Amino acid sequence: MQDDTNLFSQLNDRSREVFRQVVEGYLESGEPVGSRTLTRTLSEKVSAATIRNVMNDLEYLGLLDSPHVSAGRVPTQMGLRMFVDGLLEVRDLDTNDRSRIDATLGTNTDDVGNLLDRVGSALSGVTRGASLVLTPKHEAPIRHIEFVSLAPTRALVVLVFDDGQVENRVFTPPPGMTPSAMREAANFLNAIVEGRTLSDMRRDVAKDISARRQEIDSLAHEMVESGLAVWAEESDRSERLIVRGRANLLGEDVPDEDLERIRSLFDDLERKRDIAEFLELTEDGEGVRIFIGSENKLFSLSGSSLVVSPYMNSDRKIIGAVGVIGPTRLNYGRIVPIVDYTAQLVGKLLSDRK
Repeated sequence: MQDDTNLFSQLNDRSREVFRQVVEGYLESGEPVGSRTLTRTLSEKVSAATIRNVMNDLEYLGLLDSPHVSAGRVPTQMGLRMFVDGLLEVRDLDTNDRSRIDATLGTNTDDVGNLLDRVGSALSGVTRGASLVLTPKHEAPIRHIEFVSLAPTRALVVLVFDDGQVENRVFTPPPGMTPSAMREAANFLNAIVEGRTLSDMRRDVAKDISARRQEIDSLAHEMVESGLAVWAEESDRSERLIVRGRANLLGEDVPDEDLERIRSLFDDLERKRDIAEFLELTEDGEGVRIFIGSENKLFSLSGSSLVVSPYMNSDRKIIGAVGVIGPTRLNYGRIVPIVDYTAQLVGKLLSDRK
């Protein structure tokens, strides 16, 4: 298969115009676009037969498809990708859309969790799609660590952050753990982790334990490692995926086969399947990215599109992402500036909290 750039360069002006109008008509109506419709809208006056020939050529190239015999054409996934990359005209953010987002996110008085919940609701409401918000990891410096014995085979590790947030998790301590060894493990950690973030601690504490092995006995050493492992488990990441607007994709006019695919998508999202990869969708840097259908495995079965953008903290580090899910016939020209603006606004609001 030829790449989109080479394919696009092979099209003459008439073919590009027919292709563009088919895609734009489909994105607007969701219906196949026929040759008779194009005879009324093309800038060049040509016959319906000529347009059909052009559409046949575009279909042969894999850019258009015929859902039914004698019906109009719709863009293929490859056609949508070529349109998005080469012909999409991204509008300026609509004033009404901006006002609705500002009204929802304009206050910055509650905690980060509530703020990002409102981000998801705002995006879903404005776009009439489903929204995704990946919340940042908690990266405040650590103030204090404590180990609490619950039973011979159960212990609690408590982590207190400088911003006042407290996290605690239950884990299995080493066999034979004594109260004195538990206190020694906590004292050792508190002497070296103050002011470090959780990421710093995961990276550096192992080195400190190795260098200062004589200062901590073997049982307390195991307690430290067991307690830290609770936070190091990749299966229990501290990011949270907020999904809003499920009903927007499950309307009455959705075919049964599409309903099942969309339900499967939301089941995956609610189980946080592939959440570790979600932020990586934006790893190429700033700006909005568009994933169509099977271009991302999380959305391949549902046939949906994802428009996603990262948001950054005051150090210009990507800490989360916001996005909109919808059918492949999303109004990309409108959705892209909404997602872009929301991501920038979230980054600013979170940075201003510092």
